[in-house]
Amino acid sequence: MDKRVKFDFEIYFTNGGSIKGEDFRLDISGDNISDKELADYIVADLRLLMVGQTKILNKVIFEEQHKRKPINENIKADLLIDLSHTIEHGLVTYKGLPAPIVCDYLSRENSKQFYEEGTEFQIGKIEMVTNTGTYIDCPFHRFENGKDLSEVALECFVDLDATVISVPFSETLAITDDHLKNYEIRNRAVLIHTGWDRHWDTENYYENHPYLTKEAAEYLRDCNVKLVGIDSHNIDNTLGKSRPVHTILLGAEILIVEHLCNLYLLPKDGFTFSAIPPKFKGVGTFPVRAMAKLTKTN
Repeated sequence: MDKRVKFDFEIYFTNGGSIKGEDFRLDISGDNISDKELADYIVADLRLLMVGQTKILNKVIFEEQHKRKPINENIKADLLIDLSHTIEHGLVTYKGLPAPIVCDYLSRENSKQFYEEGTEFQIGKIEMVTNTGTYIDCPFHRFENGKDLSEVALECFVDLDATVISVPFSETLAITDDHLKNYEIRNRAVLIHTGWDRHWDTENYYENHPYLTKEAAEYLRDCNVKLVGIDSHNIDNTLGKSRPVHTILLGAEILIVEHLCNLYLLPKDGFTFSAIPPKFKGVGTFPVRAMAKLTKTN
């Protein structure tokens, strides 16, 4: 059934003044709409600026035939897709490296002695190597004089135009330059979707995993990509001691993100990629909250 919402509103401006409305009626899709969604719609539809506090009052949802497109369908929003694995106590990301220790430095129970009754806090303590979870590599990881996390510009981590290239591990483990051709990749983040993340946190994850060949890395470098990510255990073949892909990409200041996940949720292009680490001096790798942003359009 068609649903409508009737409500009053009060909107206050940060530079003074306010506007109020009574008995507004709007079509909605679905059976409910939050106060925040209503306020966001009023602000956007009236093109209001300098908005501070908003109040939705006397909201009632009822059945009535729609008179225009429901407001839920008018609100544009970015769809964010998390491409990161969860880091938790005891997680093994790279076999042979220690798992993170995640614990309380100050527990809620122990914090009671410092604060008034009913006030509690938790302060966590984390001990881990920087190659934990989904992490980013910058040049310092491979080269002594390469840029560390504090020296890489913020725009290198955020809202990069991106392309997904799918090379299923069931077809091949070695991803060559031929797999990377006929795609729009220049000045983009290139995310290699192999499907290997299905083995995450299992013994199968650490060995015989998909990787890029030396020729593939050279091709990406020559195409001036900005970042290369993969949903595998390592972007290099780990059977030997050579790491040509790290050497080639990081030598060209092309960032690397390993241990991605959920790449199957993404289109081939038309989205942006972000993977932001803390600003550490003297550190070449660190976990990130990698994400894709897809802009919805009507």
